[in-house]
Order: sequence, then C-alpha cells, then structure tokens
Amino acid sequence: MAAQKVLIAGVWKHSDSTKTFQSEDPKAQTVLPDHYPVSDWDECSAALDAAVSAFEVMRTLPRESIAKFLETFANRIEARSAEICEMASSETALPVEPRLASGELPRTCGQLRAAAAAARSGDWANATIDTANNIRSCLAGIGPVAVFGPNNFPLAFGSISGGDFAAAIAAGNPVIGKANSMHPGTTRILAEEAQAAAESTGMPAGTVQLIYRLDHADGEKLARDPRLAAIGYTGSRQAGLKLKTAADSVGTPIYLELSSVNPVVILPGALAERSAEIADEFSSSCLMGTGQFCTNPGIVILKSGDATDQFVAAVSEKFKNASVGTLLSKSGQDGLASALKTLQGGGAELICGDGVGGGAGYCHSNTLLKVSGAEFTKNSEALQTEAFGNASMFILCDSTEEIVNVVKSLEGNLTGCVYSHTDGSDDGDYDQIVPALRQRVGRLLNDKMPTGVAVSPAMNHGGPYPATGHAGFTAVGIPGAIPRFAMLQCFDNIRPHRLPEILTDKNPLGAWRSIDGKWTNAAI
Repeated sequence: MAAQKVLIAGVWKHSDSTKTFQSEDPKAQTVLPDHYPVSDWDECSAALDAAVSAFEVMRTLPRESIAKFLETFANRIEARSAEICEMASSETALPVEPRLASGELPRTCGQLRAAAAAARSGDWANATIDTANNIRSCLAGIGPVAVFGPNNFPLAFGSISGGDFAAAIAAGNPVIGKANSMHPGTTRILAEEAQAAAESTGMPAGTVQLIYRLDHADGEKLARDPRLAAIGYTGSRQAGLKLKTAADSVGTPIYLELSSVNPVVILPGALAERSAEIADEFSSSCLMGTGQFCTNPGIVILKSGDATDQFVAAVSEKFKNASVGTLLSKSGQDGLASALKTLQGGGAELICGDGVGGGAGYCHSNTLLKVSGAEFTKNSEALQTEAFGNASMFILCDSTEEIVNVVKSLEGNLTGCVYSHTDGSDDGDYDQIVPALRQRVGRLLNDKMPTGVAVSPAMNHGGPYPATGHAGFTAVGIPGAIPRFAMLQCFDNIRPHRLPEILTDKNPLGAWRSIDGKWTNAAI
C-alpha cells in the first residue's frame, strides 16, 4: 500500500523514503490502515530550502495577507470539522463530544483568528520610535520555524493548526510541521486545509509544509541546520532535551514544553470548610481526559491530621469507583506504569490502583499514592517523576514549615494552586508558602484546579524549567506567544522611505514614541 504524501514546497508528493509507519486506534488496540513515510534527510533539506524561499516573500507581505490566510484556514477547518474530529478520535480515543467537536476544535479556530487579529493590528511587534535620535525598533519574523506537536492535543497544539503554528505564522514565518506519530491522519487533513488556504490567499509555496516522522538523528540534524530559525516543541522531556542540545549547539531558539506535576496545596481551613467539594473538584480534574493534560494535578500537598485522612479516603473511593479511561497509546500506558513504579521506588506508598487494565484499550487503573513531606524532600528528584495519566500523589506534611520545604524542593512547573478558607483564617500559612511557590510556577491559582488553559491574552502557559525551556515566554495566549518566533530589528538613522510601515512617523498603530523627551503610545 502506498504511503500518504508529504507536503513540500506547496506540492503533495510521494516520499522518496521506503520507511513507513502506521498509527493505532488506542481503544480497539488495532493498527489503522494508512501508511505514512519516515522522511529522509533529503526531504528535510528540500523543506528547509522551500521555507527559506517562502520567508523571503512572507517578510515583505502586508499584514493583511497573513491575517486573511489564518482566517481562511480557520474557516476551512470548521467546514471539515466532522471529518477532522472523527479522524482525531480514531487515532487518540479522545471523544468527538464534548472534547473534540465542542472543545478543542473551536479553541483551535479561535486561536487562529486571534493570531489573525494580532497580525493585522501589528500591536505584538512593540514598535518603538525615538524621534529625537531617529532610532526605531520593532519585532519582526525570525525565519523558518519547525513545530513539533504533542500526542494529547491533536488540534489545539498540533504542528499544523496549534498555538505554536498560529504564533509563528502571525509573526510572518513559514512553518515546517512535524506530525506527532500518534495522529498523522489528523495532521494530514489539517495540512490539506492549510495548503488550500495558502493557495486561495496567495501565500508563497512553502508557507506550510508537512513531514510525518523523522529518524532521531535527522530530527537533531534539523534542529542544528542553519536554515532553520526557531523551533516550537511540546512533548516528552527526554526527546525535547535532545532537540534542545542540538539547537543550542548552533544558537537556534527552541521553545519547549516538557513536563509538569502542577502542585496543589490544600490548607487546613479549606478542608474544614469544604472538604467534600474539593474532593469532587480534584477527582474530576485529575481523571478528566484520563489525566492526559500537561496541567493535570500530579501532586497534592496537605498537613497531616484526621481531616486530611478523611479527605484522602474520600478521594480514594472516588478513584476506585470512577470508570477507567483509555490512554492515548501503548507507550502512554507503559510510561504511566513505569513512572508509578519509579515513584514507589522513591518511597511513595500505593493507596489505590491495580496496575495496567481496568478499562477499554490501552489503560491503567486510577491510581493514588502518598508520601511524607520528610521523605519527599529527601528524595525529591525521583518523587517528582511525572506520571502522565490518571494518577496523583499526596504529600503529607507535619507543619507549614515542612510544606514550605517541600515547595522549595520542587522543580519548575506550569501551574501551582493553593486552596484556603474563604474567611482568611489560612492567610498566615498562605503568606509563608506562596513566595516559594510563586517562583516555581508559571501560573499561580487560588481555589481552582489547574486543568485546562484559557486562551486569553493574559494567560501564561509556561514556567521555569523543566516545565518549559524558557521561563519568559508562553505557548498559549495571543499576542504574548508570538514574540517567541520574532527577532528585534533596530533601524538607526534610516531614511523614512526605507523604513517598515510600522516604524514610520505616520504609522497609526500606536507605536511607542518619544516626543519632546516624553514617551507615549498614543496613535498619531
């Protein structure tokens, strides 16, 4: 059977590679029929050449052209939504409703349209004009970008449709998408619509390109290639760090989302006030989507005591009684089992969970563990192993000071949350704990579980390493996500007719200007 075609330089073509792979239906545990090529280096090189040529055109395009492409792409996704969601469901076992059709697909189209609005306005470029010294600067596209998408969000984080893709295009860059091997068919359909949108809006060939899989050596070679200007990656820490090592060796910016255990601190007053409610919130959050969210609450920190024991027992009953969901793949099932074994080897005690099985397809029983605060701080590296799936661990501490010590031993995380009594009686504990927690998480929450990421300009879906590779940027939220794929360009004493439109004195966009020694961003 012939393999699906790759998209190179605006043309769908048969791959020259003889290596192929197939994706799986994780619920049925069966191999899906389509074959996809494992591209060789010559194919990668051709994609890089095409991206370089596309960038030469894109860097001079009006902002409106970029915006129209993104909006047209969003419209085309919606027109083909049923097929996209069915394919994504077959490859990931994520339900069409409500997860894909009513959740992830609208979010995907919404962030594409938000990126279009940002491209049209140009506000993200932070134009700055020093009229006294005739020095001007703004952000502009950096060049060809490679996007590596994750397994758990085939649409909203996909290599050709997701947030990294939208941000890179909005900045004026072409994108080479590397499909995730677990949902290549979904990515192919999205790439078909992206290419059709590019053609209908007059974008250059090579604006969007698709490769399904690479050998590890070629993936690292791609990251080192001087034709590539930046990389967006969401996935495992192990694979991401290999790409980072390659990219760092040549100075290519790489923006990584790697792993996070997302600590939740529940203070005594909160338990006294609404223990049952919090137990419901936590169980729903942890088991939603079979726990396969990068913001899943993987660690819960509490003070020891009778109320805590009752809370842990209540959550345990909910986990035992809840249905067991399907995991994204066999590798996900094996990875979860391995991580739980590591946690137990590090000193954690099993509360509930019977190992692999208990549901349909690739799955693992709903699992809870517990460990003392003293044991956690003594062996914090092993006990922070991310168990990606329907599992979590309680850390039981003897005092507020021990909670602070646990928090100080945490790696960087995407999120951190504190539940406290609404009457303020926990504020003393809160004030001791949060200064340490604040520096270890990108997003701090009060009284709500971290699962889910609102697509808001104020959102930070990032954090200190190893949550991401750079604490200063977000992967979600337009326009904040766009500057990752931009370079700061300064123009010193450049003649007016040679300036980018955004830096001219008559630019109506509200650039920052110095006028009579005072800075203002009021439009002229």
